[in-house]
Amino acid sequence: MRSPLLARLLAAIFIALTLVVSPVAAKSKAKVSPLTPAPTMTLVDPSLSVDPDNILLLDLSNGGRVAIRLMPQWAPAHVERIKTLTRQGFYDGIIFHRVIDGFMAQTGDPTGTGQGGSQLPDLKAEFNRVPHLRGTVSMARTNEPDSANSQFFIMFYPRFALDNRYTNFGRVIAGMEFVDAIQRGEPPANPTRIVQASIASDNKPVPARVVTPPAQTITAEELSASKPSTK
Repeated sequence: MRSPLLARLLAAIFIALTLVVSPVAAKSKAKVSPLTPAPTMTLVDPSLSVDPDNILLLDLSNGGRVAIRLMPQWAPAHVERIKTLTRQGFYDGIIFHRVIDGFMAQTGDPTGTGQGGSQLPDLKAEFNRVPHLRGTVSMARTNEPDSANSQFFIMFYPRFALDNRYTNFGRVIAGMEFVDAIQRGEPPANPTRIVQASIASDNKPVPARVVTPPAQTITAEELSASKPSTK
């Protein structure tokens, strides 16, 4: 049988060892094992709550809303121009005047001819190495590098020949199916329009969709009956 003195001595030794070892154990627990997977990170978040001041919303006449992530890190002056014109209402009602299947859809000309632009001065090129992929939004220009003004285009398919020659300033992050549905042509016979362009942080409501009723065929008899009588 152990004496009370021996029991108390053993208990004191145990407590002392606990106080010495526990900080080391706590440190070892705090270390992350090399096999522990790193926390995941979302690179492109389509949520409109993420940096809404750099999300361009295009409400199209085909009934869709397209969200475009603007990237001031790539082309600060071009992004600022797009935001300025958008907030002025410049793009509202403008058609996609040049839409080539398998290539891109171009808009931003109030004349609808491809020859027009805004009253603001042309921009100095901000060419970058970001590739022109499906969904890329890039600035249109003439043969002069520093001639971009208000027109831009959205890519249907990759076209790497445009890289470092046209200023890539954003990417479609939602609604690409509505871009695919834009009417083709140069210009299209029944062009798709931007009903409203807005910046997400401005919280503009989605405009009511304007539905054009289908054309009705009127027979010769109906036309004759509708004419006022001369009698």
